[in-house]
Amino acid sequence: MITIGIIGRIGAGKSTVARRFGERGARVIDADAIAHEVLGEPDAKAEIVRHFGAEVLAPDGRIDRARLARLVFGPARVHHDALAALEAIVHPRVHRRIELELAALQEAERDAGREDIVAVLDVPLLVRAGWDKACDCLVFVECEDHVRRERLSRRGVSADQQAAREAAWESSSGAAGAAAAAGSRKNAFTVDTSGDLSYTQAQVDRILDTVLPR
Repeated sequence: MITIGIIGRIGAGKSTVARRFGERGARVIDADAIAHEVLGEPDAKAEIVRHFGAEVLAPDGRIDRARLARLVFGPARVHHDALAALEAIVHPRVHRRIELELAALQEAERDAGREDIVAVLDVPLLVRAGWDKACDCLVFVECEDHVRRERLSRRGVSADQQAAREAAWESSSGAAGAAAAAGSRKNAFTVDTSGDLSYTQAQVDRILDTVLPR
């Protein structure tokens, strides 16, 4: 099995790159989607409510991700501590789910007698979580800052929230950690997502053509 890790800032286009890998037959493991599911697990939700209070619940009883984000992303020490507390609840559960998905793919590959299954890890804090060490190659997603900010604005992410999430990313490895991880690898690639979709897709296709066994 070939495992590819995706690294990049918020709004850089990691999901777009991952989606293209998926369209080409790769099995994409989306940590954000897993984290969303974890928030719905009764034990995880109960821990979050105990720590943050019932204010993080939506009227339907589910965790309100927007409210929770306002509590954990920000410039103050209280935001930093809140983010650390949330990560302590969510990250171990996400990590375990990813481990199980990778194990299942490896078993499927063995059963099928194949060596060409591609697993793509779309994990926001891939380096901090140590998943880069499990990857055969890394893809660093780059995008011009003004393009990223425009995309985030269209998604409803305010300038303050953008700055807070950028700060959180930098404090948990950031560009320096990502560059170090990529620089230490023979199989490290860069995808520039500043252009149109076809431009991004062509770069992903070239990576697959390079890493897949011939």
